[in-house]
Amino acid sequence: MAFFSSINADDVRVSSPDGNLVVTVNIRNGVPSYSATLFNKPVIEQSALGLKTSVGNFTCSLQLLDHKTEAVHNKYQMRGTKASGNDYEANRLTLNFRDRDGLGFGIIFQVSNNDIAFRYAIPRQKYSGKEFKRALIYHEASAFNFPQGTTTFLSPQIGPETGWEQTKPSYEEEYSADAPMTAKSRYDHGYIFPALFHLPNSSNSTNSSNSPNSPNSKNLWVLVSETGVGGNYCGSHLSDYQKGRGYTIAYPDKGENNGFGSEYPAIPLPGETPWRTITVGNSLKPIVETTISYDIVSPRYQASTDYKPGRYTWSWLIGQDNSINYDDQVRFIDLASAMGFEYCLVDNWWDQQIGRTRIAELSKYAQSKGVSLLMWYNSNGFWNDAPQTPRDCMNTAIAREREMKWLQSIGVKGIKVDFFGGDKQQTMQLYEDILSDANRYGLQVVFHGCTMPRGWERMYPNFVASEAVLASENVFFGEGAAIREPFDLTLHPFCRNATASMDWGGIIMNKYMSTDNKSRHRRHTTDIFELASGITMQTSVQCVAMQPNNLKELPQFEMDFLRQLPTTWEETRFIDGYPGKYVVLARKATNGNWYIAGLNAEKTPITLTIDIFGFGDKLSKVLTDNKKGQPQKSALKRDKNGKTKVTIQPNGGLVIY
Repeated sequence: MAFFSSINADDVRVSSPDGNLVVTVNIRNGVPSYSATLFNKPVIEQSALGLKTSVGNFTCSLQLLDHKTEAVHNKYQMRGTKASGNDYEANRLTLNFRDRDGLGFGIIFQVSNNDIAFRYAIPRQKYSGKEFKRALIYHEASAFNFPQGTTTFLSPQIGPETGWEQTKPSYEEEYSADAPMTAKSRYDHGYIFPALFHLPNSSNSTNSSNSPNSPNSKNLWVLVSETGVGGNYCGSHLSDYQKGRGYTIAYPDKGENNGFGSEYPAIPLPGETPWRTITVGNSLKPIVETTISYDIVSPRYQASTDYKPGRYTWSWLIGQDNSINYDDQVRFIDLASAMGFEYCLVDNWWDQQIGRTRIAELSKYAQSKGVSLLMWYNSNGFWNDAPQTPRDCMNTAIAREREMKWLQSIGVKGIKVDFFGGDKQQTMQLYEDILSDANRYGLQVVFHGCTMPRGWERMYPNFVASEAVLASENVFFGEGAAIREPFDLTLHPFCRNATASMDWGGIIMNKYMSTDNKSRHRRHTTDIFELASGITMQTSVQCVAMQPNNLKELPQFEMDFLRQLPTTWEETRFIDGYPGKYVVLARKATNGNWYIAGLNAEKTPITLTIDIFGFGDKLSKVLTDNKKGQPQKSALKRDKNGKTKVTIQPNGGLVIY
């Protein structure tokens, strides 16, 4: 009785520095849970906490021993992927528990003005003469229970050994929009991170994002993800929704990675789990602008060199495997040089269709043109049946050492590694090992056929981006994806690209998905949509999937814009939009210049009045489409209040610079 009287202690609260976001942690009958409010409105209802481990079951029969609250202030700089850094301020709540056997366990919450992060801590400890120095985590009870009526923007997790050549899961399934929570996931494996939620009693008007950031707003949004996952843990995802419980953390399927390795993560003690993150706002502004993925992680190692951002050309998107030959790659190097781009990506089969000796010659030629090569690799291994070569170059430390030393010797500046095996801790360790080894040889890294990055832009200074999205190659493969492209690219700034860099794989400038630009299916977006996507899509090394024929086909002002397109940003600001319908963002490049970009996925034009007063006086040019979808350039006109009126055509775009 004495034990359980202390269990039923008063609720413990921690609030954001501005006091508007409040997290409440309580224990009822020994079971820990939490809830959260924004401006006194519920955003997370009572949701479970805790872990089941090889040390003990820390989901029930817990006694709160003590708790403390302290301020956290972390100012940092990083390569300007989405932002060049942040001055992160939060309040941290640390709660220490013990179970019936006296074993210790901790929960840590950090609450900043629009972000909640929490994780668990297990100390090294003794019980019955045994010292626990390590732990397997069998289950995480963490839940996210939203008010009834919440709608979702989610992408389903898919089972192992599925898809083309058994290469899935690879985070390449379609997102739904405004779906009910009660909808079952398509493959009965739950949903991937990040996950976006639109809470009830809020307006579904596409203009609702203009609501003021005030307690009177009814437009509540929540973005759930995780960060700080490297070789220290597995990647997690969300379960299907359970009424009264919400969504819970789910670990990888045991069949992932060809069945090799445990689906349970393992940690040394004392040890901590990765952070679960919850971004909340009464508009979409905090969702789009969040930097929580980077705020609460630290670099794992120092950069070995000054990694250069930039743009790259890529023959494979339109030319596919047949374009991986010496002469075609010379053409795309020449294209990159003519456009002032920094890189050219040579895709799969290069070791067979060009050969290593001629690749060295190609790299030398590229450098003579002011261009550096990026080289494609298969990650395998044994975890799927993807046949593309080069294989067996990235799967072991010995192979990587040999390969990366050679790449450095011929002047290659980056690698794209494809076809991974899932989210088990063993696979996450492979990502980290590739990044760490590549850093020794001055190589930047892009991952494809892969998981979502989880704080990696700050954790690993040579990490560029991951695909982890139904990307541009599908626009080539079929017209359905081409029709869907506007929906996808107006959705990702609010979810997938809000939490991590995304290698969509191409600002597509061909009208048709063919090398002659006359056959196969057509692109369904306007040229200005594609140009604007180079700003709304965020990655420090951006693919501009031009074709050599575009040099003679595109208007000069389009090529001029692409020649100066920045890829690293000091600051990102949300202006307007609704997921899957339209988006307007402003980004300040690390060179100090502001860019405003908009995309419209609707079937009708959208007319907006944008206040550009806060973006300096250098903005002078506007790129838009006319009613026929044809590109046009004009001078920026401001009224006396510093506002400009713009119209974005269906499947069209807007750029102000």
